[in-house]
Amino acid sequence: MTDMTEIEMSAACYTPLTPLAFLARSAEVFADKDAIVYGERHLTYREMAAQATRVARALQASGVLPGDRVAYLLPNIPEMLVAHFAVPLAGAVLVAINTRLAPAEVLQICEHSGARMLVVDAGLHPMVAPIADGLTTVKEIVTVTDPAAGTVPNPDIGGPSYEELLARGSDEPLPWTVDDESATITINYTSGTTGQPKGVMYHHRGAYLNSLAEVIHSRHSAESRYLWTLPMFHCNGWCTTWALIAIGGTHVCLRAVDADRIWDLLDGAGVTHLNGAPTVLTLMANSTRAHPLDRELVITTAGAPPTPTIIKAMEGLGAKIIHVYGLTETYGPYTVCEWQPGWPGLDADDRSRMLARQGVGMVVTDGVRVVDPDMNDVPKDGATLGEVVMRGNNVMTGYFHDPDATEAAFRGGWFHSGDLGVWHPGGYIELRDRAKDIIVSGGENISTIEVEAAIASHPAVLEVAVVGVPDDRWGERPKAIVVLREGQHPTERDIIEHVHGRLARYKAPDHIRFAEGLPKTSTGKIKKFELREAEWQGRASRIQG
Repeated sequence: MTDMTEIEMSAACYTPLTPLAFLARSAEVFADKDAIVYGERHLTYREMAAQATRVARALQASGVLPGDRVAYLLPNIPEMLVAHFAVPLAGAVLVAINTRLAPAEVLQICEHSGARMLVVDAGLHPMVAPIADGLTTVKEIVTVTDPAAGTVPNPDIGGPSYEELLARGSDEPLPWTVDDESATITINYTSGTTGQPKGVMYHHRGAYLNSLAEVIHSRHSAESRYLWTLPMFHCNGWCTTWALIAIGGTHVCLRAVDADRIWDLLDGAGVTHLNGAPTVLTLMANSTRAHPLDRELVITTAGAPPTPTIIKAMEGLGAKIIHVYGLTETYGPYTVCEWQPGWPGLDADDRSRMLARQGVGMVVTDGVRVVDPDMNDVPKDGATLGEVVMRGNNVMTGYFHDPDATEAAFRGGWFHSGDLGVWHPGGYIELRDRAKDIIVSGGENISTIEVEAAIASHPAVLEVAVVGVPDDRWGERPKAIVVLREGQHPTERDIIEHVHGRLARYKAPDHIRFAEGLPKTSTGKIKKFELREAEWQGRASRIQG
């Protein structure tokens, strides 16, 4: 036997990481098991792999080249899951577009990404029809018709159907591998609430590793039945599109978030896991269908800091809360509020307060820091405010075609989140606010998150948002916009006095505005910028964008 050279040993020991390998493995290990369930539709792992291969071959036959971008505008249906494997299997880059954008925003994303093809759900044709003639890079618009939705395609859109696209493909196998794990697998566009949306580039390595972190921290197994309440377009579903395939679980698709349908599936489809923003949890907890479950439901929540009140409510229904935190730029979740051994023994209120923290870096991260403007770590005293920064395998490559924004985001060698928080003695971080949302009143910093949690603990409050409003004496003061529970009628003074009993008086809002609802993004985040701009209208705001 001859000795292996160093180069030969390196080749034998190293394989570029890609989540494509997850489906290759599960299609063999769990061939006849349901990978996807959507109403009456079922796709086994063998069938999912075959369909991904056929779509990939169809894309290649349609002229999609390695590195080309392919845009998908679909709700949480099986075709969107298949795309997460089919597009990179063809060597291309998936651009999953927010399904609640305006037509002009869809156009901007398609043009900026240079998408060669757009795959769109027939029910979303109204988002595409006004801009179809302006899509200069898109060569074809492919329409998916979902029988469960009963939608009819707009004949003016033109282009092939999804079935016609599939007919171009073949069953000839493609390798479930990549030559370069740093190659871009997806581009996810930010919400654009502070300007034009930016294209966040994920690479194969990051998607692979963050998927495994999701398996670990959300406690998935081959028995997991995961309900898609989180949009798949949002950070590729926090990488759960790939993660659940890795472990051989079952995806339960849900076209639109509806409280009754969620409870139907919790009761009838054996759902064990779901992800969602706190607003989804609020919807579930306040549904007339809500009831204690006969098994544990693992809920991974992020998107906005959950209040201790909603955590306590969901635990009362039998949910196990996993609180994570991250951004589009960090493949979704980056930190997790790891449960400590003594927490199950705490009373519900104390445990909920601990679980409201954003926690520590996930197992695949380089850790998380809270730093001052000079990039020095702030003391771990639970009080000193700093900016949350991250780096590592599950931080974006950069912003697509935006080197200036990329350089600014990575100043000092770490990604700057723009979130302000404190560091607790045990190493757990806790957000206090977005840098742009912190209220500076008479020289004192007031955390809107802290005030919102105090207001949300009032039994009559369903939802709340706190923003800074102009004040001639203090510069600005907190104001709360409150949505009440049905049948509840507290006065403004009742809620303000409730806050006085929990926070320093200067932190309490001076005014409460009762509203029917709060404006939200498609991922459940409250659009504070809209509320703030309405309050500052006619005044020079300290916040632009």
